[in-house]
Amino acid sequence: MTSQTQNQKQKVSEDIIHHPQDQLRGIDYCITSPPPWPQAVALGFQHYFVVIGTSVLIPTILVPQMGGDNDDKVRVIQTLLFVAGINTLLQSIFGTCLPAIIGGSYAFIIPALTIIYSDKIQSIEDSHERFIHTMRAIQGALIASSSVQIILGFSGLWGIVTRFLSPLSAVPFVTMVALGLYELGFPGVGKCVEVGIPQLILVVILSQYLKNVKAGKVPIFERFSVLIATAVVWAYAHLLTVSGAYKHTSVLTASHCRTDRSGLVKAAPWIKIPYPLQWGAPTFDPSHAFGMMSAVLVSLIESTAGFLAVSRFASATPPPPFVISRGIGWQGVGILLGGMFGSGTGSTVSIENAGLLGLTRVGSRRVTQVGAGFMIFFSIFGKFGAIFASVPGPIVAALFCVLFAKVVACGVSLIQFVNVNHSRSLFILGFSIFLGLSIPQYFNQFALSSGHGPVHTHSHWFNDIFFVIFTSTATVAFIVSMFLDNTLHVRDAKNDRGMPWWSKFRTWKGDNRNEEFYSLPFNLNKFFPPI
Repeated sequence: MTSQTQNQKQKVSEDIIHHPQDQLRGIDYCITSPPPWPQAVALGFQHYFVVIGTSVLIPTILVPQMGGDNDDKVRVIQTLLFVAGINTLLQSIFGTCLPAIIGGSYAFIIPALTIIYSDKIQSIEDSHERFIHTMRAIQGALIASSSVQIILGFSGLWGIVTRFLSPLSAVPFVTMVALGLYELGFPGVGKCVEVGIPQLILVVILSQYLKNVKAGKVPIFERFSVLIATAVVWAYAHLLTVSGAYKHTSVLTASHCRTDRSGLVKAAPWIKIPYPLQWGAPTFDPSHAFGMMSAVLVSLIESTAGFLAVSRFASATPPPPFVISRGIGWQGVGILLGGMFGSGTGSTVSIENAGLLGLTRVGSRRVTQVGAGFMIFFSIFGKFGAIFASVPGPIVAALFCVLFAKVVACGVSLIQFVNVNHSRSLFILGFSIFLGLSIPQYFNQFALSSGHGPVHTHSHWFNDIFFVIFTSTATVAFIVSMFLDNTLHVRDAKNDRGMPWWSKFRTWKGDNRNEEFYSLPFNLNKFFPPI
């Protein structure tokens, strides 16, 4: 073999090597580089529109079972959006400083349902009175349980835990935080395929196949694919509604497909400012608080995964452990605010909005702060916000299919730091992901067949702790991967698990970029020194 042939082979080999990147490349606007104001406003409104899906779905599930009507549901939606806007601003300014949208969490639904169906609440005959008492009980549980995240976050204890997090253990639970929400994707699209599938196809075409089409220098279709596709398909759905396409369909199908069945616009007030204790003084019950603490722990773990995904899509370096801990502390404050205002649920990083950062390739902090401004504005001017909140569910579900998929891919991409040619790495990855799907499936199937979870005692709060934790795919994957990665032949696998790649981001002075991305404003680092 000649030296020329060897050189050619070596050159080809070098060309196909993809080196690990601690910052995601190809992002047009990173965390510290804001786009022009017109784009920032449009992108911020797009984030507001995406977070509406969760803000409407959770009250839609809870409020009718609490005894509330459409008026009550609108007030809860407004309150949830108002608190989400405040929490997003607090998180981006004083928390992790990442462009993370802080929205409602599905983890709190189970403890809330336990409160709703408690004997004391169900004994109230008047439906509106029952709604008020239920909301006040949920408020008390949220206020009491928020102390868990506040203490773990601001004390730095959660930062100590995340110091043991490696790229290998991060892959399963970042992946599962989005993959575990698969039921909100295509099953929702299938509830009205004539609306959901066109939305799904159009978003993919605009954001992927037409991504290079530009208006001036702006890739208009890639950057605003969510707004453009939704406007087109929503108009199409309204045309089907007014033309009588659903006159002879079932009530259930019509409720999913029609654009005039939500009842939100009619029930929404023109102007209503949410305020603390608007439902009355919270009531406190230790059993409710203990049950809610399980959701707070799940929210803590899922938000940690969300922070890692957001930092990736914002082209920032992995956040140091103390930054994650600081963010968790402020999220605990957000749950406290949710309890004070009466949002009906706790807070977590919005995974769909994290996916939107990746879809648009704009990870600017300014954009999400503008989005928070829209949340606050439209929660006060209810009629206008109700118009956007009344979009048919299958349209939102189609968006989830694309946005959750981006976060799944983000979690998988962390595998670039791991030696996957080692059997230890393969076992931890496969076992964590498999159990992350299988254990929650077992708990859910058991509950469907028997009416209660596998852990069934006379203490409802005790049952909730196990059920909430082990029905969260991200939490199960986190527990399994962290345990295995930190107990299974650790000394021999330091390089294989990817720790050398993240070691410089463990401390504030380990990398100069930490200060660029995660410094507090107004020179507050002097008063809250990083560690």
